Amino acid sequence: MKNNWLWPVMAAGLFISACSTETGQEAAEDTQETATETTESSKTASTADSAAMELEVPFDGVMDHVHGMGYIEENGGLYFASHQGLKVHRDGQWTEIEDQYHDFMGFNATATGFVSSGHPDMQSDMQNPLGIKRSDDGGESFEDLGFEGETDFHEMAVGYNNGNLFVFNPQPNSEMDTGFHRSDDAGKTWQPTVAEGLDGKVTFLAMHPDDSMMIAAASNQGIFWSEDGGESFSRITEGELGTAAFFSEDALYYATYSDDAKLIKRSLSGDEQNIPLPDMTEDGVVYAAQHPENPEQLAIYTAKGHAWQTQDAGENWTQILNAGQVQ
Repeated sequence: MKNNWLWPVMAAGLFISACSTETGQEAAEDTQETATETTESSKTASTADSAAMELEVPFDGVMDHVHGMGYIEENGGLYFASHQGLKVHRDGQWTEIEDQYHDFMGFNATATGFVSSGHPDMQSDMQNPLGIKRSDDGGESFEDLGFEGETDFHEMAVGYNNGNLFVFNPQPNSEMDTGFHRSDDAGKTWQPTVAEGLDGKVTFLAMHPDDSMMIAAASNQGIFWSEDGGESFSRITEGELGTAAFFSEDALYYATYSDDAKLIKRSLSGDEQNIPLPDMTEDGVVYAAQHPENPEQLAIYTAKGHAWQTQDAGENWTQILNAGQVQ
Protein backbone atom coordinates (compact mmCIF):
# COMPACT_ATOMS: atom_id res chain seq x y z
CA MET A 1 0.00 0.00 0.00
CA LYS A 2 1.77 3.17 -1.19
CA ASN A 3 0.39 5.54 1.40
CA ASN A 4 3.32 5.92 3.79
CA TRP A 5 3.67 9.60 2.81
CA LEU A 6 0.02 10.43 3.56
CA TRP A 7 -0.47 9.24 7.13
CA PRO A 8 2.40 11.34 8.60
CA VAL A 9 1.01 14.43 6.83
CA MET A 10 -2.40 13.84 8.34
CA ALA A 11 -0.97 13.05 11.77
CA ALA A 12 1.13 16.22 11.68
CA GLY A 13 -1.83 18.55 11.74
CA LEU A 14 -4.74 18.02 9.37
CA PHE A 15 -6.61 15.57 11.59
CA ILE A 16 -4.80 14.97 14.85
CA SER A 17 -2.99 18.25 15.38
CA ALA A 18 -0.70 18.47 18.38
CA CYS A 19 -2.37 21.76 19.33
CA SER A 20 -4.64 19.84 21.71
CA THR A 21 -1.94 20.23 24.35
CA GLU A 22 -1.22 23.92 23.78
CA THR A 23 -2.12 26.61 26.27
CA GLY A 24 -4.51 29.37 25.21
CA GLN A 25 -1.65 31.79 24.46
CA GLU A 26 0.37 29.13 22.60
CA ALA A 27 -2.65 28.31 20.48
CA ALA A 28 -3.14 31.97 19.67
CA GLU A 29 0.50 32.52 18.75
CA ASP A 30 0.44 29.52 16.36
CA THR A 31 -1.53 31.53 14.88
CA GLN A 32 -13.29 30.11 -8.15
CA GLU A 33 -15.02 31.17 -9.81
CA THR A 34 -18.17 28.96 -9.36
CA ALA A 35 -20.88 28.57 -11.96
CA THR A 36 -24.29 28.78 -10.27
CA GLU A 37 -27.79 28.09 -11.53
CA THR A 38 -30.29 30.93 -11.47
CA THR A 39 -32.08 29.34 -8.53
CA GLU A 40 -28.85 29.20 -6.52
CA SER A 41 -28.13 32.87 -7.30
CA SER A 42 -31.58 33.78 -6.07
CA LYS A 43 -31.03 31.82 -2.88
CA THR A 44 -27.71 33.60 -2.24
CA ALA A 45 -29.27 36.99 -2.87
CA SER A 46 -32.05 36.22 -0.41
CA THR A 47 -29.47 35.59 2.32
CA ALA A 48 -27.22 38.56 1.55
CA ASP A 49 -28.34 40.34 4.73
CA SER A 50 -27.71 37.29 6.93
CA ALA A 51 -26.50 38.28 10.39
CA ALA A 52 -23.65 35.80 10.05
CA MET A 53 -22.45 37.39 6.81
CA GLU A 54 -22.27 40.81 8.46
CA LEU A 55 -19.29 39.53 10.43
CA GLU A 56 -17.32 38.71 7.29
CA VAL A 57 -14.47 40.77 5.85
CA PRO A 58 -12.47 40.09 2.65
CA PHE A 59 -9.71 37.49 2.93
CA ASP A 60 -6.79 37.19 0.53
CA GLY A 61 -4.16 35.13 2.24
CA VAL A 62 -3.06 31.66 3.24
CA MET A 63 -4.87 29.37 5.65
CA ASP A 64 -3.20 26.43 7.32
CA HIS A 65 -4.11 23.64 9.73
CA VAL A 66 -7.64 23.21 8.41
CA HIS A 67 -9.62 21.05 10.82
CA GLY A 68 -13.00 20.86 9.13
CA MET A 69 -15.06 22.07 6.18
CA GLY A 70 -18.74 22.27 5.33
CA TYR A 71 -21.60 24.22 3.78
CA ILE A 72 -23.95 26.16 6.05
CA GLU A 73 -27.39 26.04 4.47
CA GLU A 74 -28.66 29.28 5.99
CA ASN A 75 -26.21 31.52 4.12
CA GLY A 76 -24.81 29.26 1.38
CA GLY A 77 -21.18 29.60 2.46
CA LEU A 78 -18.47 26.93 2.34
CA TYR A 79 -16.73 27.26 5.71
CA PHE A 80 -13.15 26.20 6.47
CA ALA A 81 -12.15 25.86 10.13
CA SER A 82 -8.51 26.87 10.37
CA HIS A 83 -5.82 27.50 12.96
CA GLN A 84 -6.72 31.21 12.69
CA GLY A 85 -10.51 31.19 12.64
CA LEU A 86 -13.16 30.62 10.00
CA LYS A 87 -12.62 31.34 6.30
CA VAL A 88 -15.59 31.35 3.92
CA HIS A 89 -15.88 30.76 0.18
CA ARG A 90 -19.09 32.01 -1.42
CA ASP A 91 -19.87 32.95 -5.04
CA GLY A 92 -16.21 32.88 -6.00
CA GLN A 93 -15.16 35.24 -3.19
CA TRP A 94 -13.21 34.63 0.01
CA THR A 95 -14.00 36.18 3.39
CA GLU A 96 -13.12 35.51 7.01
CA ILE A 97 -15.00 35.99 10.27
CA GLU A 98 -13.54 39.17 11.76
CA ASP A 99 -12.24 39.19 15.34
CA GLN A 100 -13.02 35.53 15.95
CA TYR A 101 -9.70 33.81 15.37
CA HIS A 102 -10.22 30.70 17.45
CA ASP A 103 -8.30 27.52 16.61
CA PHE A 104 -11.30 25.39 15.70
CA MET A 105 -11.06 21.60 15.98
CA GLY A 106 -13.65 18.89 15.34
CA PHE A 107 -15.59 21.43 13.25
CA ASN A 108 -19.00 20.42 11.85
CA ALA A 109 -21.20 22.68 9.72
CA THR A 110 -24.94 22.42 10.38
CA ALA A 111 -28.03 23.73 8.62
CA THR A 112 -28.07 26.88 10.75
CA GLY A 113 -24.43 27.26 11.79
CA PHE A 114 -21.72 25.05 13.20
CA VAL A 115 -20.55 23.02 16.19
CA SER A 116 -16.86 22.91 17.09
CA SER A 117 -14.22 22.34 19.71
CA GLY A 118 -10.68 23.72 19.86
CA HIS A 119 -8.89 26.60 21.57
CA PRO A 120 -9.88 30.27 22.06
CA ASP A 121 -7.89 33.15 20.64
CA MET A 122 -6.10 35.65 22.90
CA GLN A 123 -8.97 38.16 22.79
CA SER A 124 -11.56 35.70 24.07
CA ASP A 125 -12.68 35.27 27.66
CA MET A 126 -13.54 31.61 27.03
CA GLN A 127 -11.53 28.97 28.83
CA ASN A 128 -9.00 26.77 27.07
CA PRO A 129 -9.89 24.32 25.62
CA LEU A 130 -13.28 25.32 24.24
CA GLY A 131 -15.06 22.06 25.03
CA ILE A 132 -18.03 21.87 22.64
CA LYS A 133 -19.52 25.11 21.30
CA ARG A 134 -22.46 25.75 18.98
CA SER A 135 -22.96 28.95 16.97
CA ASP A 136 -25.98 29.86 14.84
CA ASP A 137 -24.82 33.38 13.99
CA GLY A 138 -21.56 32.70 12.16
CA GLY A 139 -19.40 32.80 15.27
CA GLU A 140 -20.54 36.10 16.79
CA SER A 141 -21.82 34.22 19.84
CA PHE A 142 -21.54 30.67 21.18
CA GLU A 143 -23.73 28.32 23.14
CA ASP A 144 -21.69 26.18 25.53
CA LEU A 145 -22.56 22.48 25.23
CA GLY A 146 -20.14 21.53 27.98
CA PHE A 147 -16.53 20.60 28.77
CA GLU A 148 -15.09 24.13 28.50
CA GLY A 149 -11.68 24.14 30.15
CA GLU A 150 -11.65 20.33 30.10
CA THR A 151 -11.55 18.74 26.66
CA ASP A 152 -10.57 19.46 23.07
CA PHE A 153 -12.55 17.07 20.86
CA HIS A 154 -10.73 16.38 17.59
CA GLU A 155 -12.98 13.53 16.41
CA MET A 156 -16.60 14.72 16.52
CA ALA A 157 -19.66 14.13 14.32
CA VAL A 158 -22.82 16.24 14.41
CA GLY A 159 -26.21 15.63 12.80
CA TYR A 160 -26.60 18.39 10.19
CA ASN A 161 -30.32 18.87 10.86
CA ASN A 162 -30.84 17.63 14.42
CA GLY A 163 -27.62 18.62 16.20
CA ASN A 164 -27.04 15.24 17.85
CA LEU A 165 -23.41 14.28 18.48
CA PHE A 166 -20.95 11.38 18.44
CA VAL A 167 -17.45 12.02 19.81
CA PHE A 168 -14.22 10.40 20.85
CA ASN A 169 -13.13 11.61 24.28
CA PRO A 170 -9.32 11.43 24.56
CA GLN A 171 -9.18 11.46 28.37
CA PRO A 172 -11.65 11.40 31.28
CA ASN A 173 -13.55 14.61 32.04
CA SER A 174 -16.42 15.58 34.33
CA GLU A 175 -19.01 13.52 32.43
CA MET A 176 -17.15 10.99 30.27
CA ASP A 177 -14.54 8.29 30.53
CA THR A 178 -12.03 7.89 27.70
CA GLY A 179 -13.67 6.49 24.56
CA PHE A 180 -16.62 7.00 22.26
CA HIS A 181 -19.81 8.70 23.45
CA ARG A 182 -23.02 9.90 21.82
CA SER A 183 -25.72 12.42 22.63
CA ASP A 184 -29.23 11.85 21.28
CA ASP A 185 -30.49 15.22 22.57
CA ALA A 186 -28.05 17.68 20.95
CA GLY A 187 -25.53 17.68 23.77
CA LYS A 188 -27.73 17.74 26.88
CA THR A 189 -26.88 14.20 28.02
CA TRP A 190 -24.26 11.64 27.01
CA GLN A 191 -23.89 7.88 26.98
CA PRO A 192 -20.84 5.71 26.20
CA THR A 193 -20.76 3.44 23.14
CA VAL A 194 -18.75 0.28 22.68
CA ALA A 195 -17.67 0.93 19.05
CA GLU A 196 -17.11 -2.82 18.57
CA GLY A 197 -15.32 -3.60 15.30
CA LEU A 198 -13.90 -0.10 14.84
CA ASP A 199 -10.17 -0.66 14.27
CA GLY A 200 -7.15 1.57 13.89
CA LYS A 201 -6.48 5.23 14.66
CA VAL A 202 -9.75 7.04 13.96
CA THR A 203 -9.20 10.42 12.34
CA PHE A 204 -12.70 11.42 11.26
CA LEU A 205 -16.30 10.76 12.27
CA ALA A 206 -19.53 11.49 10.37
CA MET A 207 -23.22 11.28 11.30
CA HIS A 208 -26.27 11.10 9.03
CA PRO A 209 -28.05 14.50 8.97
CA ASP A 210 -31.28 13.06 10.43
CA ASP A 211 -30.66 9.48 11.59
CA SER A 212 -28.30 9.65 14.57
CA MET A 213 -27.94 5.88 14.64
CA MET A 214 -26.06 6.00 11.32
CA ILE A 215 -22.38 6.85 11.85
CA ALA A 216 -19.25 6.47 9.73
CA ALA A 217 -15.59 6.54 10.75
CA ALA A 218 -12.35 6.92 8.79
CA SER A 219 -9.20 5.36 10.21
CA ASN A 220 -5.82 4.13 9.05
CA GLN A 221 -7.52 0.73 8.71
CA GLY A 222 -10.25 1.91 6.32
CA ILE A 223 -13.83 3.17 6.39
CA PHE A 224 -16.29 1.82 8.96
CA TRP A 225 -20.10 2.01 9.13
CA SER A 226 -22.49 1.79 12.09
CA GLU A 227 -26.29 1.61 12.10
CA ASP A 228 -26.75 1.34 15.86
CA GLY A 229 -25.39 4.64 17.11
CA GLY A 230 -21.79 3.51 17.29
CA GLU A 231 -22.27 0.39 19.37
CA SER A 232 -20.85 -1.72 16.52
CA PHE A 233 -19.12 -0.99 13.22
CA SER A 234 -18.54 -2.92 10.00
CA ARG A 235 -15.57 -2.28 7.71
CA ILE A 236 -16.70 -1.36 4.19
CA THR A 237 -13.25 -1.03 2.55
CA GLU A 238 -10.26 -3.33 2.26
CA GLY A 239 -6.55 -2.55 1.98
CA GLU A 240 -6.97 1.23 1.89
CA LEU A 241 -6.35 4.12 4.23
CA GLY A 242 -9.63 5.80 5.20
CA THR A 243 -9.20 9.56 4.91
CA ALA A 244 -12.64 11.25 4.97
CA ALA A 245 -16.38 10.64 5.28
CA PHE A 246 -19.64 12.58 5.25
CA PHE A 247 -23.33 11.78 4.89
CA SER A 248 -25.89 13.35 2.61
CA GLU A 249 -29.57 12.53 3.05
CA ASP A 250 -29.34 9.43 0.85
CA ALA A 251 -25.69 8.39 0.77
CA LEU A 252 -22.32 8.14 2.49
CA TYR A 253 -19.45 9.82 0.67
CA TYR A 254 -16.08 8.46 1.73
CA ALA A 255 -12.46 8.96 0.65
CA THR A 256 -9.60 6.47 0.70
CA TYR A 257 -5.97 6.29 -0.36
CA SER A 258 -3.90 3.32 -1.55
CA ASP A 259 -2.09 3.75 -4.86
CA ASP A 260 -4.10 6.90 -5.47
CA ALA A 261 -6.93 8.94 -3.99
CA LYS A 262 -10.55 7.87 -4.36
CA LEU A 263 -13.90 9.45 -3.52
CA ILE A 264 -16.85 7.06 -3.40
CA LYS A 265 -20.59 7.67 -3.11
CA ARG A 266 -22.23 4.74 -1.30
CA SER A 267 -26.02 4.64 -1.22
CA LEU A 268 -27.70 3.70 2.04
CA SER A 269 -28.54 0.34 0.43
CA GLY A 270 -24.84 -0.30 -0.30
CA ASP A 271 -24.51 0.52 -4.02
CA GLU A 272 -21.29 2.38 -4.80
CA GLN A 273 -20.32 4.95 -7.43
CA ASN A 274 -16.88 6.45 -8.06
CA ILE A 275 -16.72 10.27 -8.05
CA PRO A 276 -14.04 11.53 -10.48
CA LEU A 277 -11.37 13.63 -8.75
CA PRO A 278 -9.13 16.41 -10.11
CA ASP A 279 -5.52 15.56 -10.94
CA MET A 280 -3.64 15.02 -7.68
CA THR A 281 -0.10 13.74 -7.17
CA GLU A 282 0.59 11.93 -3.89
CA ASP A 283 -2.35 13.74 -2.33
CA GLY A 284 -5.55 12.55 -0.70
CA VAL A 285 -8.97 13.93 0.22
CA VAL A 286 -9.15 14.70 3.94
CA TYR A 287 -12.44 16.68 4.00
CA ALA A 288 -15.40 16.58 1.65
CA ALA A 289 -18.80 18.28 1.66
CA GLN A 290 -21.98 18.53 -0.41
CA HIS A 291 -24.05 21.68 -0.87
CA PRO A 292 -27.40 21.12 0.92
CA GLU A 293 -29.44 22.61 -1.95
CA ASN A 294 -27.51 21.15 -4.89
CA PRO A 295 -26.44 17.48 -4.61
CA GLU A 296 -24.04 17.81 -7.57
CA GLN A 297 -22.10 20.64 -5.91
CA LEU A 298 -19.26 19.08 -3.94
CA ALA A 299 -16.11 20.44 -2.33
CA ILE A 300 -12.93 18.67 -1.27
CA TYR A 301 -9.89 19.65 0.78
CA THR A 302 -6.67 17.65 0.52
CA ALA A 303 -3.68 16.68 2.64
CA LYS A 304 -1.50 19.18 0.76
CA GLY A 305 -3.81 22.12 1.43
CA HIS A 306 -5.56 22.24 -1.95
CA ALA A 307 -9.33 22.66 -2.33
CA TRP A 308 -11.65 22.23 -5.30
CA GLN A 309 -15.36 22.63 -6.02
CA THR A 310 -17.48 20.89 -8.63
CA GLN A 311 -20.97 21.80 -9.85
CA ASP A 312 -21.50 18.52 -11.75
CA ALA A 313 -20.63 15.71 -9.31
CA GLY A 314 -16.96 15.59 -10.25
CA GLU A 315 -17.03 15.88 -14.03
CA ASN A 316 -15.35 19.29 -13.80
CA TRP A 317 -13.48 20.81 -10.87
CA THR A 318 -12.43 24.40 -10.10
CA GLN A 319 -9.53 24.96 -7.71
CA ILE A 320 -10.26 27.44 -4.91
CA LEU A 321 -7.17 26.83 -2.73
CA ASN A 322 -3.61 26.12 -3.84
CA ALA A 323 -1.41 24.91 -0.98
CA GLY A 324 -3.51 27.06 1.36
CA GLN A 325 -3.43 30.21 -0.82
CA VAL A 326 -6.91 31.37 -1.78
CA GLN A 327 -7.67 31.48 -5.50
